[in-house]
Amino acid sequence: MMTQSDVLMTSPLSLSLSLSLSLSLSFTMGRRGGLSANSSQFTLEGEPFRILGGSVHYFRVPRAYWRDRLMKMKACGINTLTTYVPWSLHQPERGVFHFHTELDLEAYINLAAEIGLWVILRPGPYICSELDLGGLPSWLLRDRSMRLRTTHLGFTEAVNQFFDKLIPKVVPLQYKKGGPIIAIQLENEYGSFAMDSTYMPFIKEALQSRGINELLLTSDNQKGLLKGGGVSGALRTLNLQKLNLGDIKDLNAIQPKSPMMVMEYWTGWFDAWGDLHHVLSPEGRVISFHGISINLYMFHGGTNFGFMSGALANPVYKALITSYDYDAPLSESGEYTPKYHLLRDLFSRYQSEALPDMPALRWKETYEPAIMYQHLSLWDVLSFTEEPFKSPIPVNMENLPVNNGNGQSSGYTLYETTITNGGSLKSGDNVRDRALVFVDRHYIGIFKHRSLELMTLSLLVENCGRVHYGKDLDKQRKGLVGDILLNNAPLRDFTIYSLDMKTSFIDRFSLPHSPSFPGFFLGRMFTYGYPSDTFIKLPGWGKGVVFINGLNLGRYWSIGPQQTLYLPGPFLNSGVNQVGLNRSTYNMWLLMLMTAFWQHLQSKNGNT
Repeated sequence: MMTQSDVLMTSPLSLSLSLSLSLSLSFTMGRRGGLSANSSQFTLEGEPFRILGGSVHYFRVPRAYWRDRLMKMKACGINTLTTYVPWSLHQPERGVFHFHTELDLEAYINLAAEIGLWVILRPGPYICSELDLGGLPSWLLRDRSMRLRTTHLGFTEAVNQFFDKLIPKVVPLQYKKGGPIIAIQLENEYGSFAMDSTYMPFIKEALQSRGINELLLTSDNQKGLLKGGGVSGALRTLNLQKLNLGDIKDLNAIQPKSPMMVMEYWTGWFDAWGDLHHVLSPEGRVISFHGISINLYMFHGGTNFGFMSGALANPVYKALITSYDYDAPLSESGEYTPKYHLLRDLFSRYQSEALPDMPALRWKETYEPAIMYQHLSLWDVLSFTEEPFKSPIPVNMENLPVNNGNGQSSGYTLYETTITNGGSLKSGDNVRDRALVFVDRHYIGIFKHRSLELMTLSLLVENCGRVHYGKDLDKQRKGLVGDILLNNAPLRDFTIYSLDMKTSFIDRFSLPHSPSFPGFFLGRMFTYGYPSDTFIKLPGWGKGVVFINGLNLGRYWSIGPQQTLYLPGPFLNSGVNQVGLNRSTYNMWLLMLMTAFWQHLQSKNGNT
C-alpha cells in the first residue's frame, strides 16, 4: 500500500452476504471445499461467498484490547480479518524468535475464530505496512552483498529459517484442518519491485512445502503492476483507494473468469513528521461493487509502538509518526468514527440477521501531572553503556559488534573522534538520518557546515526509521555509513557508543542531575483504581522517545502533526507509574524552564 489517490470510500456497496454469514466457524474436522477461486465468484464449501474483510494488526494493538477491536469489527458487519506478520518483530536476532505476549499470533487467530471471523494471513516475508524496512529485520543488512526480496542466498536462507518457525504454527489453523484461515497472501506488492523473476515462485514453494494448502493470493497496486507481482497458481488482487472500471478491466484481462477482489481498499492514509495530518471524508462517489470482494485497509490502524514506524524515500526522506491511526473506521484508541457508522449502516442492509450490538467504549481519563525527578545527561549515560567500540573508520549501526553479533537495529549511536583544528565539516549523504554535532560536548547544531574551535568532535546520530517501500531497501543502513570530512580530509579513529534504547539499556541508569541537553529524564505519575486509557502531551520537549513502566510508547517530535502519544490503560499500574523520556533536541530558552513546561497526561479524542 504505497500509492495514494484522492477519493476515500465509496457507498453504497451492493453486497449479498446472507450466504456467507450462514457458514459456521466451528472447528469441524474433515472440511474439504475451502475457499475456491475457480469461477467468477468465490465459493466456500461449494457455496457462494463474498469476502468482506478488514485489517487489524495484532502487533499494533495491546493484547488486552484484541477482543475489543475484533468485536467492534464483527459488529460492523465484517466477516474476515486480515493481518500481516512482521518478521522483524518475531525474529529480532538470528536464531531468536518471539511468539508470545503481544506477538502470540496463534492466540490472535484463535480469538478471531472464537468471535466468528475468517482470516486471511499475510506472512510476507516483506509486508511493507509502513514498518521499518517493510517488516524485514535490520540484521539482514550486515551482509554487504545482501539483495533483499530476491533469491540471493543470504536472503533465502534467512527466509527459510523464519518460515521454519512461523509456518508450523499456522498450518493447523487452516480452514481444511478446522481453523479459520481461508487464504494466504504471498509476499506483498512485488509488482512494484520485481527485481527477480524466480523470487515469487520461491516464496510459493516455501509456503506449500511447509504445509500451506489454502487459496494463495498476491496483491499489487494498479498502474500495470499486476503481472510482475503475480505467480502461477495464485489469485491476483488489487490495492487501491479509488475504484474505477479501468482497474477492473486490467485485472479481468489478466485472469478472466476469476473472482474480483480489492485486497487493500484504503480507508485513509499514514502521516510523516512535518506534514499535515491526512483526513479523508467518509463520503465518496457512489459505486456499485457488483460482486467484488474487498478488504478495508485499515479497519483499525493502532499504534507504531517503540521504533516500528518506517519512512518515505521519495521525493525526499521523511520519517513516519508513531500513531498509525490511518483515519480508519476505528480510531487509534478504538473510538467509533463517522466512517464506522457509515459502514455499519451500509453492511447491515445485506445481512440476513441483525448485526451484534456495538461494544461499549472505554473510559478515557485525565491524570495529575507527572513529576520529573531524575535526570542524566547523554555524557553521564555513557558510563552505563556497554564497552564502546573502537574503529579507524565510521561503522553503520547494523554492523556494530553488539546484540550478539546482530548489530544495532534502532535508537541512537554516538560517534566520537579527536580533531586538531577547526574548519568546514561535510557529510555528503553519509549521516543517516539526523546528527546532533558537539565539540568538546558542547552542542553546536544539527549537522551542517560549522567553524570548529575545540578538540573532541561528537556526532549523535538518530535512526529515524528505515524506508518501508521502494527499490532501495538494500541501502537502508543507519548511523554513519561513510566518511565525514573535515577540510575535505576523512575523519579517522572513532569511539562508537551504541544507545539502542532497549529496556535493558534504560534500566542501567537512574541518577539525579541538573537538566542538560541531550538527556534522559525519569518521573512518576499516579493513577487510582483501574487505569484508563489516556494521551500524553509534551509541549516544549522538542524531540525524543517516551517510556512508560519500561515500555517504549514511541517517538515524539514538536514539528507534528502528531501532538500526543496514545497511552493504553493496560500499560499503566494502579498507583505509581514510571515515566522515562529521552530528549534529543530542545529550544534553547525552554531548557531553563523544562520542569515548568512538563504537562500532565491529558485525555482527548485523537492525537493531532
